[in-house]
Amino acid sequence: MKKVAFYTLGCKLNFSETSTIARLFEEHAYQKVEFQKAADVYVVNTCSVTDHADKKCRKVVKEALKYSPDAFVVIIGCYAQLKPEEIAKIPGVAAVLGASEKFKIFDLIKDFKPSDKPVIHHSPIEEAKEYYCSYSINDRTRTFLKVQDGCDYSCTFCTIPLARGKSRSDSVANVVKTAKELIAKDVREIVLTGVNIGDFGLINHERVHQFIDLIKELDEVEGQYRYRISSIEPNLLSDEIIHFVAGSKHFAPHFHVPLQSGSNTVLKKMKRRYQRELYTQRVESIKQHIPHACIGVDVITGFPGETEEEFKETYEFLTQLDISYLHVFTYSERANTEAISLKGKVPEKIRLERTHALRNLSEKKRRAFYDQFQDATREVLFESEEDQGTMHGFTDNYIKVKFPYDPLLVNEFVPVKLKRIDADNVYEVIQSITLPVHS
Repeated sequence: MKKVAFYTLGCKLNFSETSTIARLFEEHAYQKVEFQKAADVYVVNTCSVTDHADKKCRKVVKEALKYSPDAFVVIIGCYAQLKPEEIAKIPGVAAVLGASEKFKIFDLIKDFKPSDKPVIHHSPIEEAKEYYCSYSINDRTRTFLKVQDGCDYSCTFCTIPLARGKSRSDSVANVVKTAKELIAKDVREIVLTGVNIGDFGLINHERVHQFIDLIKELDEVEGQYRYRISSIEPNLLSDEIIHFVAGSKHFAPHFHVPLQSGSNTVLKKMKRRYQRELYTQRVESIKQHIPHACIGVDVITGFPGETEEEFKETYEFLTQLDISYLHVFTYSERANTEAISLKGKVPEKIRLERTHALRNLSEKKRRAFYDQFQDATREVLFESEEDQGTMHGFTDNYIKVKFPYDPLLVNEFVPVKLKRIDADNVYEVIQSITLPVHS
């Protein structure tokens, strides 16, 4: 039996697509093995959002060939769409597949035998019009279910529209069908993912559904499980969505809402579709209707032209907001983006200093959020990962919890009393747990 291994760089969307492609290989009689094992084929799913995509790709390819020198190495993902010729020059790469080609891997590559010259299957991003249902499963307790792909926005720092194409979605009926299938396989948490998930509903460039239509239908699926919304733009996070989540049966009280900057001047340069005042309204609405909700925030430091005063605006804005944690990204130049030609390049040292300051603020925010729930009882979904005799899980509102490893708790919802926070900002559950009686 031939063997295949996978390595995924980047976002939850990439994980869902890697898992789907892995199932294609299994349907073609391949055995999936860990990346550190010898395999006949290695598939590397790349990202273009974070720094040094080329260096990371080279390193992963080198590692794969260390385990299996004669393996067939395929590169897919956003970096593969943006720089196929560049990737093909990496020693050991046998094939590069663009955005329209990655799900057609068995149509395009017949024998998976390396040749003297790498094979490139790549078409212009304008041709990436098809929608492919994707989800991850068996990789961890949570399943990432893709419901939307691509983006019609034109943020000046972002390459995603160049790498994934126009916004397009699955149908409500198909997403619900897939969710039912996953729940029937004992999946307890489904994370809805996409590039711009709030823009859900565009099929063949026509508005067929709204995101609220999707979550209302999903909430009616029977079973013991929960949904989590991965990330949603503030201008698309309507009060209707917030009100619905507040009263829903299955949606977790957790929102991840990208901000990128707390300065209206910088937001305008980024071509974001809101100002900080709208963001404040969204946070206040969430906390009004769901006081216990967790709110995560994306921020970029060192965007071209960001002055010290504008960074302080962002820092103070975030300090005052009732949010729970930050994902902080240091701005890095991206070819073919508008931002790369903007004046006022911020020195790398200052970018990193600002990133460090916001990450420290994030730790303070997370600790303050966690402190609110000391001695509270919340439902935790425990995961199978074992770390030095302990297991971890998350509450519905995304508080991380640890407990001595017990196989009976894996993939179970368990009410626990949150008692003590350790040095790593993780709640330790120190009282006994009543084991679930079902399953």
